[in-house]
Formats: sequence, C-alpha cells, structure tokens
Amino acid sequence: MQYAGFWARVLAYLIDFVILLGVQFMILAIFGESNFGSASQTATSSFSAEASTSSPFLSLVLFVIFVSYFVGFESSDKQATPGKMALGLVVTDAQGQRISVPRALGRYFAKILSGMILLIGYIMVAFTQRKQGLHDLLASTLVVKGTPGEVSVDPSTFE
Repeated sequence: MQYAGFWARVLAYLIDFVILLGVQFMILAIFGESNFGSASQTATSSFSAEASTSSPFLSLVLFVIFVSYFVGFESSDKQATPGKMALGLVVTDAQGQRISVPRALGRYFAKILSGMILLIGYIMVAFTQRKQGLHDLLASTLVVKGTPGEVSVDPSTFE
C-alpha cells in the first residue's frame, strides 16, 4: 500500500482551494457581496466565510458549503475530493473501506485542530510512518494512492 505523502496532499488541497474559491466568488456575487473587502480581510482566510462577508447568514451558508464539500466527497463512493481524485488519492477507514459521514465530519473538524497548533497537525503527514496528520489519527483514517473500493488496509495498522 502506498500512503499519500505530504506534497501530494498539499497539491490536492490547493486544487480543492481553487474550486472552493470559485464557488465562494459565485455565491458572494449572487448575494451582491464582494470578496475584496477591507484591507484587513486577507486571502489567508479564504475558507473562512467571515473574512468574505459581514452577513452572518452568508457566513453560515459558505461554512455549510465548505463542510459539505469535504464531508460529502470523502464519504462518497469516490472516497475523495476532486483535488484528491485528480491525484489518485482516496480516504479510507482502518479496513480500507469508505468512511462514514460522521467519521468524515469528525475528520473535518479535527482539521481545525491540526491547523490551530501552528499547522503541526498537517506537518505530521511528512513525518509519520503511515503519512497521517493529526486529523487522520483522531479519525482513524488513511489517505492512500488507489482506486475507490479497491484499497485494502491491514487492520493492525491502527493497533
């Protein structure tokens, strides 16, 4: 089994970032908002709906879209976001199976923790044996190179 390395996962995330940025631009345009607000609103928080709009409703809509994007794709039959699909990566559980919606949701929110600690939770991917970030460890998931439904994982991986 070939685990997805740090740079492959970064590239997959950048692809997803561009897709979600496009979606964010469209949603904001529909609601008559601008992505280019005050000077204090920077591109570093483009996945933060609050950085794009002053409307709490619109912030909630964007947040739900972002969460749904990752949770929906990673728990689907494809087992991957479009960025991961482009690189032939899939997200699996301990048995190499598709992850459930609750597990994908837990993994998504664990990513917040991975980022909060100076991105160390993400950087861990480069240094752990199975290329797992903190969010993968917390959710008992793996990101591997493979085809959805055809990946097998040794169950002792998580022992």
